[in-house]
Amino acid sequence: MIVCVALFELHIDYAESLKDKRAVVRSIRDRLRNTFHCSCNEVALQDIHQRARLALSFIADRRDSADSLLDKMQQFVEANANAVLAGWTSEKLDFDEEADL
Repeated sequence: MIVCVALFELHIDYAESLKDKRAVVRSIRDRLRNTFHCSCNEVALQDIHQRARLALSFIADRRDSADSLLDKMQQFVEANANAVLAGWTSEKLDFDEEADL
């Protein structure tokens, strides 16, 4: 079992207020949740108008499916016309299903 966590940093060029920013972040967040069935939320830079950092997480059964899903998520965010993907990083934690608790 692979637990994946990713951070996406967005630049929202036209946002002149936190209200503008929230609209973009909410849209991206909700579309990521609905499209990829992942957990997603804004985790940093809440007081900066033109930048946002989203964290998302999901569980995959294999490393290659986790990598594929991360690539699809990155392409999805890059294709969004409302914000520019300024950078991203991810971590994958591999858990042994046979481990004793």
